[in-house]
Amino acid sequence: MATTGQHKGLDSQGYIVPEGSLGKVPYAFRPVVAAARDRLIDVFGARMTSGYLYGSVPRGTARVGRSGLDLLLALREEPTDADRAEARTLGEALDKEFPEIDGVGTLLYSRRRLLSEAERYDLGWFVACLCTPLLGEDLAEDLPRYRPDTLLARETNGDLALLLARWREEASVAATEDARRALVRRVARHLVRTGFTLVMPRWHGWTSDLAEMAEAFARYYPERAPQMRAAVEVSYEPTDDPAVLRSYVDDLAPWLAEEYARVHGVKAPRP
Repeated sequence: MATTGQHKGLDSQGYIVPEGSLGKVPYAFRPVVAAARDRLIDVFGARMTSGYLYGSVPRGTARVGRSGLDLLLALREEPTDADRAEARTLGEALDKEFPEIDGVGTLLYSRRRLLSEAERYDLGWFVACLCTPLLGEDLAEDLPRYRPDTLLARETNGDLALLLARWREEASVAATEDARRALVRRVARHLVRTGFTLVMPRWHGWTSDLAEMAEAFARYYPERAPQMRAAVEVSYEPTDDPAVLRSYVDDLAPWLAEEYARVHGVKAPRP
């Protein structure tokens, strides 16, 4: 049973409660979820051990015509370029057929990687707490329960410094308004989530609501609160203004990466 206040999103023992369920899927999105389930079986069949929903649809907060459908697949082997191409084709077909959704994103990983020790507090946590089983076995049964502690904070978002060079490079080649808007939206969302996990152990709870994340951050870093609240706004209504992106990669993100390393350390390197 989830509690309220400072312990939001946790059960009575302080563990993060899985945030979604098929029962929370809004009525308008149920046909596309059913179609996705059937087509995943048709396309991936025995190559797939598990299929999940994540994001606003299984949380019950999706907005018709504005929210995307987010899927994660666990495959028996490491995903290939052909697997990714098939996932894109499937997603494009669903997006075209169902106007209720605004795009389909599909993450592909091997079952082995999702259950690996290296990913225990990153992808493993993501599957166990943020993903809703749709098909096949539930890998959460082979994963631990998770608390909102500094280990989880470090292993989920403790690699922000490594992203900065990539974001700067992407910003330098984002030549169209649509490309800049998409990049601003992605970077802003990442910064809000990183800001939240920075304070998550002190806030002692879990939420996926971006506005609530920003307010939790503001409690501990009031001097940076206006920037984080503005990042929430552009997460939903992105701008193509290059100055906004520069403010992220030249100011907010470097500060956040340094503060994150000071408080939680740096994410363990991956093989």
